[in-house]
Amino acid sequence: MTLSQDQIIYALTELLGADSVISAPSEMAGYLTEPRRRFTTPARAVALPRTVAEVQHVMAWAHETNVRIIPQAGNTGLVGGQVPLFGDEVIVSISRLKGVRNVDPAAGHMTLNAGTTLEEAREIAEDAGLLFPLHIASQGSARIGGVLGTNAGGVQVLSYGNARELCMGVEAVLADGTLYQGLNALKKDNTGYDLKDLFVGSEGTLGIITAATLKLFPKPADYETAFLNVASPDAALKLFGQLRARAGNTLTAFELMPRIGIDFQLKHSMLEHDVATEPSPWHVLVEISVPEGRAPGALMAALEPAFESGLVSNGAIAESLAQREAMWRAREQMSEVQSREGASIKHDVSVPITAVPALIERGSKAVAGIVEGIRPVPFGHLGDGNIHFNFSQPEDADPTAFMAGAEPVHAAVYAIVRELGGSVSAEHGIGQLKTGLLAEVKDPVAMAMMRSIKSALDPKGILNPGKVLG
Repeated sequence: MTLSQDQIIYALTELLGADSVISAPSEMAGYLTEPRRRFTTPARAVALPRTVAEVQHVMAWAHETNVRIIPQAGNTGLVGGQVPLFGDEVIVSISRLKGVRNVDPAAGHMTLNAGTTLEEAREIAEDAGLLFPLHIASQGSARIGGVLGTNAGGVQVLSYGNARELCMGVEAVLADGTLYQGLNALKKDNTGYDLKDLFVGSEGTLGIITAATLKLFPKPADYETAFLNVASPDAALKLFGQLRARAGNTLTAFELMPRIGIDFQLKHSMLEHDVATEPSPWHVLVEISVPEGRAPGALMAALEPAFESGLVSNGAIAESLAQREAMWRAREQMSEVQSREGASIKHDVSVPITAVPALIERGSKAVAGIVEGIRPVPFGHLGDGNIHFNFSQPEDADPTAFMAGAEPVHAAVYAIVRELGGSVSAEHGIGQLKTGLLAEVKDPVAMAMMRSIKSALDPKGILNPGKVLG
């Protein structure tokens, strides 16, 4: 029997208390709409458990009564994985599940509850004199459970890896309320399947992550940052090869940006001044982490051959924290500024690093043939092949009409990505936005394996229904 909304609210109130259940539409609004406002579907209620035991109680009840559950962390996801799809779900927010369980500086790890924000996690590491390197634009809102559930990437994947590589173990509540206790802090554990990796990147379809053990690293003594002018993505790729050879793992960021993105930010007064020394078709933001005891000047030394050969036509090395922050602001505002230029068709894709120039050239040309006057704004993590291949509407175009023609643009970009051996989702996940696309591009055997895992861990299909696998 399907429970009514009143029955659901009553049961949740009995389990958690009235102050941990939200049911008024106006109060639920912030939980129902994701940042891009592409999906807005009602929910029966929002549950806010304070403890792992309360998460278990909710899931045991949901499993018994066949109530569908949407796990939600910071609600910063960009593919609709954390918001309702059908309208009869209950959102279980882990936002109150905060705090530190353990920090072990000597061993280089910390264990945090999953509701802790990424920014708080970085501060906890800093207080211990160490570094948790995962950095994304939404770190003030994104929470550890969601960061792991979506396998977030960010700007330092080049040196430290993405969320999966930074996670040593997880604790998770399964669909029937049982608790998987996998907070392993071992660097070597060869005792069967690595079960944590089932939950990292699963987008809440296999369990609700309630805590995680995360790797910590020595804190750099300083950073050396430069904003450089290059003629093309091909030149940027050559520069990356040179810097990686000369700087090794101390090269922690290598971000590619087109000039149009800087011009947008200047036009909308999002930058106080041009962070580039002069306009250039393309810019690269490069950062080196300086280890303790290492003399300064490593970045300039690494860049000398590029300046001498003309590979870099001009550039500026940050001489103050304010200048470094301005350079990073220019990179981090690349996505936001496009909304001020009207509608934008976005793609979060990855290809082999050496194929990035071909992706940008072929993709821009193909889409220009579909929409006259469209403005490509490809930017992102060239060092790991992840490009946010976005297209702003033609000037003075109607945003609604522009977005109505998005499908041929998507098809053209994704076809090129596949031809180049890439992925149609690099770091944002599948959610509800790309379920159809996943079914088209994923190996059928892989899809069958994923469905088998889903069926084994969630036989009633109550965890994040309709997401990832459709």
